[in-house]
Amino acid sequence: MSRIGKNPIILPDGVNCVQDDDKVTISGKRGELSLSNFSGIKAVCENNTISLVPSGNDKKMLSMWGTARSLLQNMVKGVSEGFVKTLQIQGVGYKAQAKGKILELSLGFSHDIKYSIPEGIEIKTPQPTQIVVTGSDKQQVGQIAAEIRSFRPPEPYKGKGVRYDGEIILRKEGKKK
Repeated sequence: MSRIGKNPIILPDGVNCVQDDDKVTISGKRGELSLSNFSGIKAVCENNTISLVPSGNDKKMLSMWGTARSLLQNMVKGVSEGFVKTLQIQGVGYKAQAKGKILELSLGFSHDIKYSIPEGIEIKTPQPTQIVVTGSDKQQVGQIAAEIRSFRPPEPYKGKGVRYDGEIILRKEGKKK
């Protein structure tokens, strides 16, 4: 039995749940997200709670029960609070600047990288060496942060590049004479 799937999801104030035949839609102050039900798992929205009920007891069904509950919990948190990923830029001359729907990155290449910001994501640059990615969809926020980091991942010798806030880079020792 799934210990995660058994727990009901409590909806905070201002968050609504609408259940159709095969789709659950959650709306709140930060937007609206929907999830198609997994086959065999039914979501029941009542009394400001969402509970999931599997139709069978096979191993795959029970594992998807916990996964569906986690996805719905992330959707509820996303439309009420939102998700944030912070990136730090280290290196001489490396900087970032958000201009409308374009993020302009100077990362030591011969050209600046212009990254277009997708719908539902907000990117701010409070400092030239800091990027803050916010949004209501946890997967999309993480994917955008990973794409920005992939332009110049941190290298192990000097630590230059784009890293997540709090990420520890194992440093290597350079050449000795």
